[in-house]
Amino acid sequence: MTTWFTADLHFGHANIINYSGRPFADIAAMNQALIERWNASIHPDDTVWVLGDVALGRIDETLALVAELNGRKLLLAGNHDRCWAGHGRRAEGWTERYLAAGFAEVHQGQTHVKVGDRRALACHFPYRGDSHDHDRFVEHRPVDQGEWLLHGHVHERWRQRGRMINVGVDAWKCAPVDESTLVTLIHDGPNNLAPLPPSKATAVLGTVSSASIGIDGLRNVHCRSLG
Repeated sequence: MTTWFTADLHFGHANIINYSGRPFADIAAMNQALIERWNASIHPDDTVWVLGDVALGRIDETLALVAELNGRKLLLAGNHDRCWAGHGRRAEGWTERYLAAGFAEVHQGQTHVKVGDRRALACHFPYRGDSHDHDRFVEHRPVDQGEWLLHGHVHERWRQRGRMINVGVDAWKCAPVDESTLVTLIHDGPNNLAPLPPSKATAVLGTVSSASIGIDGLRNVHCRSLG
């Protein structure tokens, strides 16, 4: 059993293709490729933390895609999730729908997770920085007290910035990242790393794992585009 982390799938969100430079012709191609890349890496007995922003668009259709993803899925809600507590009363009843869609657990805010023999903070939001030109949702962000932070929200802005590691799909070639890869990044210390660049080329579908190909080898793994 392996633990994985990801964020910001944005199933059904047409504009994210242009916003984040995803190599897909349309929503259908993007949704299918995200599912295939996930299932190529994740086994049924694996655990996957999804740090927010799963599905947008026609939510009855896009949220249902969660059932096609392998593994035991844990959601830490983000601002684009209908169940996010930050929506106030609009979020009522939605946690049950996300559980019915295939999540084993739904969490809010921030939580601590085990990464190897270390403990890290997890939240949809980074300490600072945004996918926009200004920091939004400041009141929902964790306070930087020197802990390592796994997060999403920033899409293609960075893969690592200091002690903040972006586990979102736009930083990791459209696939979840495994715990051992994060252990290596934490062991190597604070750093500034750009996202692994997307590619329109069709590449071998495989595990994005430091154990199997090494950190440097990740640069040669491409996201499979069906568009």
